[in-house]
Amino acid sequence: MTADLQMDVRDARLGDPYAASEETRLAGLEQILRTVPHVMEILTTVRNLALPDAWLVSGGIYQTVWNVLTNRPLLHGIKDFDIIYFDGTDLSYEAEDDVIGKVNQALPDLASLLEVRNQARVHLWYESRFGRPYRPLDCAMDSLTTYASRTHSVAARLNEDGRLMLHAPFGLANLFGMRLVPNYTQPNPETYAEKAARMKALWPELTVIPWDSD
Repeated sequence: MTADLQMDVRDARLGDPYAASEETRLAGLEQILRTVPHVMEILTTVRNLALPDAWLVSGGIYQTVWNVLTNRPLLHGIKDFDIIYFDGTDLSYEAEDDVIGKVNQALPDLASLLEVRNQARVHLWYESRFGRPYRPLDCAMDSLTTYASRTHSVAARLNEDGRLMLHAPFGLANLFGMRLVPNYTQPNPETYAEKAARMKALWPELTVIPWDSD
């Protein structure tokens, strides 16, 4: 997909699931990401490192979009840029730590903002950290279905030919509409509430759909 035509990414119709097509929203997201130098630097570096099934996901994408939509500084509110990959051949912490070191070394100016995780081993530590089990994943994109909010479930990667690949299993209307919507795949109301409070403080324009609204 290539965003050849410039569009008004602040057009309210992009946030209405019935007023614009998902293809239009994908083009709008690509347009935004390609204009943000540090996002493109991350995507280019991850591609060049040839990590298996590697993507930039979640906050570094949706919060970048919200900053563009609300005319805020591009790094406003962004705690980290989540880089995920999937390597089932070595589930050791040492192997993951080696990849973390390689990514940080390749992006020294952004290293303090990067969080790199092998999605093939999340189930090994998740329960001890969060107090509930987590099923083994099949691939990196499988993780997007487990995020606390459907709005957070968005990923991007740069292909060798320069194409930007985007994945959003729940669509992008909530992202452009600045709506935080629960994802009930994981019983995660506490995490959702915590994230919602933080984001509402940073982006007051955000509409938060309560966890128990359905």
